[in-house]
Amino acid sequence: MASSHTLLVLYGSQTGTAQDTAERIGRQAQRRHVRVRVVALDSYTVANLISEALVVFVCATTGQGDPPDNMKNFWRFLFRKSLPVGSLCRLDFAVLGLGDSSYPKFNFVAKKLHKRLLQLGATALLPVGLADDQHDFGPDGVIDPWLTAFWEKALALFPPPAGLQPLSDTELLPPRYVFHFMDDVTEKPADWSQDNEHERESRLEHSFVAHMVSNQRVTHPDHFQDVRLIEFDITGSNIDFSAGDVVMIRPKNAPDDVEQLCNLLRLDPERQFNLRPTDGAAAPVPARLPRPCTIRQLVESFLDIASVPRRSFFELLMSFATNELEAEKLAEFSSAQGQEELYSYCNRPRRTALEVLADFPHTTAAISVDYLLDLFPEIQPRSFSIASSLLAHPNRIQILLAVVRYKTRLQKPRKGLCSTWLASLDPTQGQVSVPLWVKKGGLRFPSGTDTPVIMVGPGTGVAPFRAAIQERTAQHRNGNVLFFGCRSESGDFYFCSEWEERQRAGQLTLFTAFSRDQEEKVYVQHRVSEQAGLLWELISKRNAHFYIAGNAKQMPTAVCDALKRAFQSEGGISEDQAAEMLMTMEKAGRFQSETWC
Repeated sequence: MASSHTLLVLYGSQTGTAQDTAERIGRQAQRRHVRVRVVALDSYTVANLISEALVVFVCATTGQGDPPDNMKNFWRFLFRKSLPVGSLCRLDFAVLGLGDSSYPKFNFVAKKLHKRLLQLGATALLPVGLADDQHDFGPDGVIDPWLTAFWEKALALFPPPAGLQPLSDTELLPPRYVFHFMDDVTEKPADWSQDNEHERESRLEHSFVAHMVSNQRVTHPDHFQDVRLIEFDITGSNIDFSAGDVVMIRPKNAPDDVEQLCNLLRLDPERQFNLRPTDGAAAPVPARLPRPCTIRQLVESFLDIASVPRRSFFELLMSFATNELEAEKLAEFSSAQGQEELYSYCNRPRRTALEVLADFPHTTAAISVDYLLDLFPEIQPRSFSIASSLLAHPNRIQILLAVVRYKTRLQKPRKGLCSTWLASLDPTQGQVSVPLWVKKGGLRFPSGTDTPVIMVGPGTGVAPFRAAIQERTAQHRNGNVLFFGCRSESGDFYFCSEWEERQRAGQLTLFTAFSRDQEEKVYVQHRVSEQAGLLWELISKRNAHFYIAGNAKQMPTAVCDALKRAFQSEGGISEDQAAEMLMTMEKAGRFQSETWC
């Protein structure tokens, strides 16, 4: 018997980390005999919030302080001015944020949500938790103590039935789904559908099955990195997009990985099954799965077996451990004290979930198929800046894709799931179909015809700016300044001839930084410093907009510092005034950045 109260855990997750944390809280509730529901924020009817007793919100922050995609509707509703001030006065709540303090708007969504719930009369059980990727022990360095404090408060409010002890961490909870294999079924089940995978996905995610037109390498054959310009045909899709928008693509696992997992778990890839939820209300069957589904379809297109597993993966594995040595190691990796050890085993070398299973053969052999969807998260779609404009390339979407491949101390090179999969597709060998959809990106370009645009886009960061330059020149907006940087002019100078042509036509002013073409390294921030006079003129006199896109490591900060120094030297203002000026530009949408790790 569980507590008579139901705990509701609502999450807003972009990459799956917040969802994983929310599901972890759900498992902790089950172990404490507390009834629990774990739901994505936009799958929850927000009007019901007034009748909930206790809610935990687990929220990530994306982009420049934005809510994740699966909580945007909830966010809009909650911040309606018409909501009465005391409307949530019966609600007890707790907010746990997941963020990265290297970004300027660290945990912005969690902080703002906490404040708004208080405004609406709800009672906070404890201060907002601000988990940080930069913490020595990763997000768990904050999450673990926060959860300890949360359960102390929650169980005092809603004590479990007398005499019931919490279940131990090694005790196996029921799976979310049971596999119903169809070996003995001669008739097709009622919900069996003839539709193919692409048709089903396009209905579910409003995606369009685009044909890949070309997939060409744009770096020199001798260059260390393989970068592709990939073009898709979207004729008949009604997809419309502007410069700064992104295309979403969900990758598939490599055939070798699919085969290896099936071998490790002794599964027949061609066996068909239907899933049945163990608790229909709590976990509806994922709509993306065909009915019936084969093991191969599940592993190839749904289970994220090639990612670095999270701590929850080890917690569940521990429940299956029969071998003493393996059980001991898994218990260590699952504990708060063992997180440093887990980090050096898993995160530092980027060891995949599949490789972990191979390292724990006795435990892996004991895994029940019913737990596959508890063990592996769903493959998440990846976003790519669109590198073309519909005005220049009607019915086409182009992306600039760096194929991720690098070495760690593990023998096998690490590979990016989506980039490796896309790079492997060859439209010259037959028709290649890729479901995709477009969403609004973080960059917005000015509509005024006379407003100049200054863009800093080293490497593949140039992609959204190529779209912007194509779009703007087609609209006769020629005030375009681009700072582009790469390693060498001969190796990775993307779109070189295109830029030269636009310069000759008076449509573009280009400044380049080839970092390895001379003894002393030259980067885009150096070129920004050299052009202080031009930048001050464009920004202070002509109201120019300034954009940065690219890798989030040192480049964005270095460019901002160079820009502020330009304001000081050319405008004769103090350091504080320069910082204030940049902040004012950002608030007005005249300074925008889109960076990634």
